[in-house]
Amino acid sequence: MKRIFSGAQPTGNIHLGNYLGALRNWVELQREYESLFCIVNLHAITLPQDPQALAQKTRDLARLYLASGIDPQVSIIYVQSDVSEHAELAWILNCVTRISELERMTQFKDKAGKQREGVGAGLLNYPVLMASDILLFQTDLVPIGQDQKQHLELTRDLALRFNRDYGETFRVPDAFIPQAGAKVLSLSDPAKKMSKSDADANGSINLMDDADAVRRKFKRAVTDSGTAITFDETRPAITNLLTIYQILTGQTTLEVEQHFAGKGYAALKSEVADATIDFLRPLQERVRGYGDEELDRILAGGSERARHIARATLDDVMQRLGLDGTRRPNRARE
Repeated sequence: MKRIFSGAQPTGNIHLGNYLGALRNWVELQREYESLFCIVNLHAITLPQDPQALAQKTRDLARLYLASGIDPQVSIIYVQSDVSEHAELAWILNCVTRISELERMTQFKDKAGKQREGVGAGLLNYPVLMASDILLFQTDLVPIGQDQKQHLELTRDLALRFNRDYGETFRVPDAFIPQAGAKVLSLSDPAKKMSKSDADANGSINLMDDADAVRRKFKRAVTDSGTAITFDETRPAITNLLTIYQILTGQTTLEVEQHFAGKGYAALKSEVADATIDFLRPLQERVRGYGDEELDRILAGGSERARHIARATLDDVMQRLGLDGTRRPNRARE
């Protein structure tokens, strides 16, 4: 089986867009690929974090992985900081990465803004740690959104460069772009994706929102001009609400449009809210069903399995670089 690696940061609140755009796909992919799903908490500290909040959100995210249907008997679920090989390989890859490559990264430019001289080096090196995450496990495919394509291209470049200079070491990963249709937009600004970092809390439906919060947010959702309730790319706000309803109910485009024919926006918002609440309720119950001891056991087992794969890669890298002082040089590689 080909291998997939993906992960999410334990920052902000995981929302409906994260589930429909990523977690739901991961659940399907784990049956087709050998899968590692990481809580990437080392990436989170590229920006300041409250330590206690970060620790709690790390565990909360692990519970959401499990509640969404990621099976720890099938996939490897673990916390990034529990596998030190991530950071070790990241340092080595930093030494073969060009500063000019990192300075060209769009996300660095966006996040650093006009304060580039004052941000931490970790923000600049974020893509190198991402490359380490992927290459460490000899990953074949990486499920990513369009905003991460540039980072994956750097990962491929680093793998090819290392392989050229030191011999075939890393698999060169390919992007796995999920099928279109799962992109969920902000309820308050349909020109943007639903985002964990949105300053407007009403823009996102968080997976742990209660029913009252869900109804309130959909009630306040912006709409487009006109009255027809149909899928129409020129009317992104209504199309977004219909897309959420369609995905959560499993209906076809025609069935959804026929269902809302002749109804108003208030009815649309109310029914999308109902469908969302019906979806979230059992998910939230499953989240609360994972106690601390069971979670500890799952994460410890996942880390051990991940470390076994990672160590083999890192040992090979170290030997190729001449960093393993306990071994004699392998003349066959010269």
